[in-house]
Amino acid sequence: MKKEIHPAYVKTKITCACGASYAVGSTRKELKVEICANCHPYFTGKQKFVDTGGRVERFKRKYNM
Repeated sequence: MKKEIHPAYVKTKITCACGASYAVGSTRKELKVEICANCHPYFTGKQKFVDTGGRVERFKRKYNM
């Protein structure tokens, strides 16, 4: 690698909204995320359905279900 053209690679602390934190390598010192493997429905097995504005009902009415 050429010197002084790449950003510094440092240990980074990633903090999730659920409170979990991870240590990884990145070019940033700190990252904050909204969702991680501890709280994501795919990894936890807990599916959450958010029906904003009655989308499911509109779909059912549209296709006569």
